[in-house]
Amino acid sequence: MQRRATLHHWNWRCPTFSWIKNSSAVRHVDPGISLSNLHRSGGGQKLEYHFDGERFVEGRKLITDGVSSVKASIKQENFEEARQKLGDILHTLQTGVQGFLVLLSGSSMDHLEITREAILQTTAKVCMQLASAEGRDFTLPPGPLTVESLALACSSSGSAKSFLSAISDVSWRNAGVDFRHTSDVEYHFDGERFVEGRKLITDGMSSVKASIKQENFEAAREKLGDILHTLQDFYSHSNWIELGNRFPHSNLIRSDVSDIGPVADKNTPTCRSCVGKDCQNNILEDIIRDKKLTSGYFSLEPFFSIKPKGKCSHGGLSDQTSRQEPTGGINKDSLESSHGNWHTAAAEVAVAATSQLLEDIRGAAGDTDFLRMMGISKNGSRVLCFVIDTTGSMSDDIAAVRETTSLIIDSKRGTPDEPSAYILVPFNDPDFGPLMRTTDPDVFKAEINALSAAGGGDFPEMSLSGLQVALTGAPPSSEIFLFTDAPAKDLNLMGTVIALIERTKSVVSFFLTGSLGLRRRRASDQGQGQVQHSRMVESDSQLYMELSQASGGQAIQVTKTELPKATSIIVESSSSSLVTILQAVRSPGRADNFSFTVDESVRNLTAYVTGSSLSFTLTSPSGVSQSSGEVNGSLATIKTVGNFLTLGLDSQAGLWEISVSSTVPYSLKVVGQSAIDFLFDFVEVSQGPHPAFAVLESRPQAGGNATLLVSVTGSESVSLTEVALVEASGSGEVSGTLESVGSGDFLVTMDRIPDGEFVVRLRGENSATTRALPDSFQRQSSTRLRASTVMVTAKAESDLEPGTPFSVLFTVTTNGTGGSFTIRATNDRGFPSSSPTTLTLVTGVSANGTVTLTAPANTVSGTDVTLTIEAESPGATDTNYAVLRLSVVSPVTDFSRPVCDVVSVTANCSDDCSLSMWELSANLTDGNGTGIERVTLRQGNGTLNTTTTVEGAGNMTVTLAAYSASCCSPEVELVAVDGAGNVGTCFRSIRVTVDTTVQPPVTNVITENSITVTPPIVTTTTAASRGHPLSLSSYLCSIMLVSVTLVLSR
Repeated sequence: MQRRATLHHWNWRCPTFSWIKNSSAVRHVDPGISLSNLHRSGGGQKLEYHFDGERFVEGRKLITDGVSSVKASIKQENFEEARQKLGDILHTLQTGVQGFLVLLSGSSMDHLEITREAILQTTAKVCMQLASAEGRDFTLPPGPLTVESLALACSSSGSAKSFLSAISDVSWRNAGVDFRHTSDVEYHFDGERFVEGRKLITDGMSSVKASIKQENFEAAREKLGDILHTLQDFYSHSNWIELGNRFPHSNLIRSDVSDIGPVADKNTPTCRSCVGKDCQNNILEDIIRDKKLTSGYFSLEPFFSIKPKGKCSHGGLSDQTSRQEPTGGINKDSLESSHGNWHTAAAEVAVAATSQLLEDIRGAAGDTDFLRMMGISKNGSRVLCFVIDTTGSMSDDIAAVRETTSLIIDSKRGTPDEPSAYILVPFNDPDFGPLMRTTDPDVFKAEINALSAAGGGDFPEMSLSGLQVALTGAPPSSEIFLFTDAPAKDLNLMGTVIALIERTKSVVSFFLTGSLGLRRRRASDQGQGQVQHSRMVESDSQLYMELSQASGGQAIQVTKTELPKATSIIVESSSSSLVTILQAVRSPGRADNFSFTVDESVRNLTAYVTGSSLSFTLTSPSGVSQSSGEVNGSLATIKTVGNFLTLGLDSQAGLWEISVSSTVPYSLKVVGQSAIDFLFDFVEVSQGPHPAFAVLESRPQAGGNATLLVSVTGSESVSLTEVALVEASGSGEVSGTLESVGSGDFLVTMDRIPDGEFVVRLRGENSATTRALPDSFQRQSSTRLRASTVMVTAKAESDLEPGTPFSVLFTVTTNGTGGSFTIRATNDRGFPSSSPTTLTLVTGVSANGTVTLTAPANTVSGTDVTLTIEAESPGATDTNYAVLRLSVVSPVTDFSRPVCDVVSVTANCSDDCSLSMWELSANLTDGNGTGIERVTLRQGNGTLNTTTTVEGAGNMTVTLAAYSASCCSPEVELVAVDGAGNVGTCFRSIRVTVDTTVQPPVTNVITENSITVTPPIVTTTTAASRGHPLSLSSYLCSIMLVSVTLVLSR
């Protein structure tokens, strides 16, 4: 399917008229509605319908005449005609304000684009309303929404990459449903499996809400992608659109409503055979007349496919049931599908339904956590993550960490480089953890200050256990810093940690003080404070070096007195928009020349060199050179501490070179700050009935081709010219074939994978440059990867329930040498588990195993657990893994939404709104449910106060809400959330308007209380007079609808 990026005119700006969609955005695909009066994207020559060409007078006349027509139609009870005309004028009104485009009828949409558009629209709405509530301006640039423009509008420009990553997580997981569940009909609403499909959605929503509540955002995104696929398929695979509906089926996402409408039973015929390839009228008339839901049956089995008599098929070449009477199908997957004439309408409603579900998730999570789930956080900078050895000899190291923490917090507070979150994982022996996560820098500083060095026992410590917890608890692509002076005791976790590094793409740097200094044993061991002249031997530090090289980090060996100087890398690495331009390791060491291209967007260019007894020469694009002996040269300032060198480079654009001479192992890394970056994953592509791909949760398979999915962020002016797999310790590379799939995404096909470890390098051009020619750039992955002859796959689609054993089936295959393979299964929560320790494999033949995992009965709902299953070949010559992130979710018994009862509204607004106030009081209750946990403002920048009381003979708990605001902020929407994540909303407005045909002004409340979730669309806001940011489009829309409301009330 082709993909495109436009926005839809879904009229969420008028909450009391949420049933009115912009009919002009969908009417052109409804064969039952005339196209004669439409002058938009399909025939788009009438400029006045878009306020183009300065046709302001004509555009205004369309609106005012249209309002009169709507009123006249309502007066004669011609409601359908009124709705259609209302949609037309809303289109013109919104286009005049915002310039948003309607879905173009000449292109198909797929799950990725539907998901992306809905996320962009919903996120824009959240940022806009959050800015309004905080009294800030919110302005979107003209044109279609992009990740970069929206991150900037949300005051979080540094979040562009993490926002793109979050969208990709959801979208790619969505796409993977077609790969993982091709024949599982309930995941697609096929075969009239409405009850089962709806349960997947509602259960999944409970899981998403529970995960967000525990700040497990990655697990939330994965589950969200799963359920969005099923939700979107409803509109393509059922006859909802053919029944004339142009709005989402809200009951699909509501657990409190059991009825989803009349459904054709298994004995009721639903279709007739298509006439040749014409399937437009194959649904039976009585099904349409009685508004009964049906969906097509689907099967890939050529000889064993059956469907009930008279039932519709999905349709398409691969659907074997479509060859049985009645022939043909009803799917709307693309414009070329059996019901392709309804594809555009289905896609639009799917976008609205996706937005509706996201709105419900947003209500339960709250605006801040919803944005965090979407990768948008304060300033958009990275998290600051420390893993610290707290044994007796680490007091100096902890002091250095305290000093560094204070420096980062104090110097970056309130700046774009302020960390978005802080994570701390202590470890000792035998204890490690727990992980502490906070967004409050002062809380983090207090936690660091509370650390004390004590105990430790024998020298080795649980460093890898602490690192495992950090890797699974920190966001992907984090920078993690581990401090220790002791070797690792838990060497059995080495493979698990490497697997997690490869999957999370996090960078781990080690500060090692034990190899160059003394270690003090704990007091109870051979006397108080006895000093041991035993060092961390080379083999001990080698493990940390291997892990740092695998992740693209550093293994910095310094004395304890030198440690404060070495921590400067932490300050630099916590900056926002950090990108890797070059990374190389030479082990064993040898002389080599390295080149890298620096583009104009790069700031704060820095090179890190780790190694001893080495020399180098640096050459700039202009031909100027500087040797390693010049610490303050014309090209770089060189700082050395221990085995670690930092080069602060002149950010000169062009081709740089560095020649290194060394006989000992060394690493080189060049980084800078830039908005241009990329994401990537190896994927498995299916060319089945629904072409799809799934992200590999393991290493790619050796000995064949491979496919990467690459996403580029940073600028719409960027074009990609090359993606290559580059040998990590050599000069060999493999370039791939690029295929653009839209929205900055590319599928890259490699005909082979390098032997040994490799990195991913990207090259391209940026046309937004001061130069005459495009500006060349390069970026590189930090993480080192490798292929494997062993393949491990694992599948777990449901959630764990506390106290109940949970089984995960896994499969191991090898195209290498067979034999007895070692199996290791670990989880980061320490949950009790069992699994086979070995599996016997024959080349090319699979072997199955099962991991049984039990979450303790007291596990908090929403807890996530990362399960890593490793398979190691005989002789440990090859390994591979599967990494699964699972959620623990308690059964939900409360499905009722909070109820809002507005008690009173007092408004006495004058012409100067800044001089007067209005007030609202409401009672919010949750019946016999889990109780209201919080009440927040979604709209309105007034003051909200809540108190809780117990009332009535039934001792019902009532939350009393009192809201007051300036008359310049005339709308309020309260959001009430109960303990199960059920959401109720309550909207009120006191807007004052005078209708030109009705003399009395409207001064009372004009909307009825509503508990609803409405499909959103993004809008640009304009700061109103007296400094109150309001949505201009919303204001105009409300005025017009108030005028219509006057007619209804007469």
